[in-house]
Amino acid sequence: MRNKHTAPARTTDPVRRGAGRRARVLTVAAALLASTALAAPDAGAREPEPFDAAQLEQVAQAVLDADVPGTSWHVDEAAGRLVVTADSTVPASELARIRQVAGDRAPALTVERTPGRFSTLVQGGEAVYAEEWRCSLGFNVRSGSASYFLTAGHCTEGAATWYADTARSAELGTTEASSFPGEDHGLVRYTDTSVAKPGSVTLHNGATRDITRAGRAYVGQRAQRSGSTTGLRSGMVTGLNATVNYGNGEIVRGLIRTNICAEPGDSGGPLFSGTVALGLTSGGSGDCRTGGTTFFQPVQPALDRYGVNVY
Repeated sequence: MRNKHTAPARTTDPVRRGAGRRARVLTVAAALLASTALAAPDAGAREPEPFDAAQLEQVAQAVLDADVPGTSWHVDEAAGRLVVTADSTVPASELARIRQVAGDRAPALTVERTPGRFSTLVQGGEAVYAEEWRCSLGFNVRSGSASYFLTAGHCTEGAATWYADTARSAELGTTEASSFPGEDHGLVRYTDTSVAKPGSVTLHNGATRDITRAGRAYVGQRAQRSGSTTGLRSGMVTGLNATVNYGNGEIVRGLIRTNICAEPGDSGGPLFSGTVALGLTSGGSGDCRTGGTTFFQPVQPALDRYGVNVY
């Protein structure tokens, strides 16, 4: 791969499957986020008072303790509620158990449903290939004279060497560091000194967007993401500091929640607004025909962890 904008995409590339930390769930059902309250209040009922930050933290811990795969949760600060989103695999009995574990804090919960299944989106702005799967290159970064790229941690976890092509003949680099679950980011150090490493992302229409700095997302922000499977997609940030339980013990915290669609092959790809880097594609549900919910690892914690910078 001469640079991160010219690597070929191949949606039929083999992908490793399995359980545990290295599970690479690839099936994402078609769905547009359809939020429905578990129970609607009576017409004359008064809206309960908002819960404070300490109470919401207690409720979030209860949801975490319930450990229900296929759920995500984030605080709606304006409403003073913890929003729990359950995918189609979660039975009503498990939602009832979440409320039971929350106990007298259960009224702080707002429960929504989304069709499809929350999953990490392994495969890959432009494709990069490990031995058994492919992912997206997120952002090129550097520290001093050393060059690296960021991608998702569920991509780098268990992967030693990265290539520019499906034949795995053009080596790009080796995994330097990886964090998953808990967080979802990984760092790959370039070993090919001849490959171009521009500080831009592809828009998949022959154009690129220069990334000049990293920033923090905010609710209501318009953003775009780039991926080798579905190209450039746009939408809005709908939540911050979300936690997602992908199952098999794979719980990731601190994620950006959006209504931007994604599909298998988009993991690790960049989330950005204008020229500002925001995040790395982690996972979600839905597809780009009917829409979906996608979660992103914020980029700033990854930059801080590895001591690197976008440019």
